[in-house]
Amino acid sequence: QVLDGAGLDVDFHLLSPKGETLVFDERKSDGVHTVETEDGDYMFCFDNTFSTISEKVIFFELILDNMGEEGQDQDDWKKYVTGTDLLDMKLEDILESINSVKARLSKSVQIQTLLRAFEARDRNIQESNFDRVNFWSMVNLGVMVVVSAVQVYMLKSLFEDKRKSRT
Repeated sequence: QVLDGAGLDVDFHLLSPKGETLVFDERKSDGVHTVETEDGDYMFCFDNTFSTISEKVIFFELILDNMGEEGQDQDDWKKYVTGTDLLDMKLEDILESINSVKARLSKSVQIQTLLRAFEARDRNIQESNFDRVNFWSMVNLGVMVVVSAVQVYMLKSLFEDKRKSRT
């Protein structure tokens, strides 16, 4: 997501380890992409060469799901259990609840981060508008002062006696 900068747009490229283009967005202000991955190094690039004069502030988040935590972590607790099958079932239920809470908490953290990014972009736009309104208000005030001074001068010149008075 582009938070600040002229036009609020940027190009985005995502390349696979084989060099294939997976995602290519031109002049977008935000985007969400989901990609099935394979082993290797991926390359992503935010490109602003079309607008070299203005710099951009970018927010991005890389979320990796299911990174090898399934098999190893879930079976570690089983070696400490010495009891009946009922106890195993209760522990499995507790583990499922904990994993569910962990997943939901992770999702809420992601959503809050995204909302903070939206808020930052909107705040930058608001501050830019505030500066623009203040500038044009000052220009307007200056024009009003000049116009009022010219009006006073013109009114005074109407009532001046231009004839030479002889005494």
